[in-house]
Amino acid sequence: MVEFLVDNLPVVLLAAGLGLMVLEAISPGAHLIVIGVALAGAGLVGMLLPLTLSPFVLVALTLVIGVIATYVYREFDFYGGKGTAQTRDSDSLAGSTGYVTKTVTNRSGEVKLEDGGFAPYYSARSHDGTIEEGEEIIVLDPGGGNVLTVASLEALETDSIDRELAREARRADAENSSSRDTVSETEGSG
Repeated sequence: MVEFLVDNLPVVLLAAGLGLMVLEAISPGAHLIVIGVALAGAGLVGMLLPLTLSPFVLVALTLVIGVIATYVYREFDFYGGKGTAQTRDSDSLAGSTGYVTKTVTNRSGEVKLEDGGFAPYYSARSHDGTIEEGEEIIVLDPGGGNVLTVASLEALETDSIDRELAREARRADAENSSSRDTVSETEGSG
């Protein structure tokens, strides 16, 4: 049996490589594509060259093709964004936005982050009150990545600073309109 596999090693390598590439297609991001390309490439070369390549040559060829495939995979970043969908640590989750998938209270809930990486669903607790399913949220405290503390974007859009700025803008508008009225009256009487 072993002799049969060694004699047909290029075919075995090609089949294993294609199998790994199919698995990568089913579950993207698992990085099986690099190994699959290396095995399939070595298998193809072994089948196309009329020379009988020893298993050691095929192993070396697999390593060389694997290094090239790794470089190409990292350089061209086929899954997009040069790692933007990855979280480097739990602190990188702070400020991330997403939406509620299960109503978030101060004790339970679940959210899906827009740039949450491979598994974008996180357990969450609300900073203040209840956040209903479907509402947009922002991560206030990543909490070590286990349980996020989140707040509703809608609630944050009108905080005390925004309300004070709006009051100042209304006051300034009122002053400007009263000074325009005074200027209009003086021009009309002159």
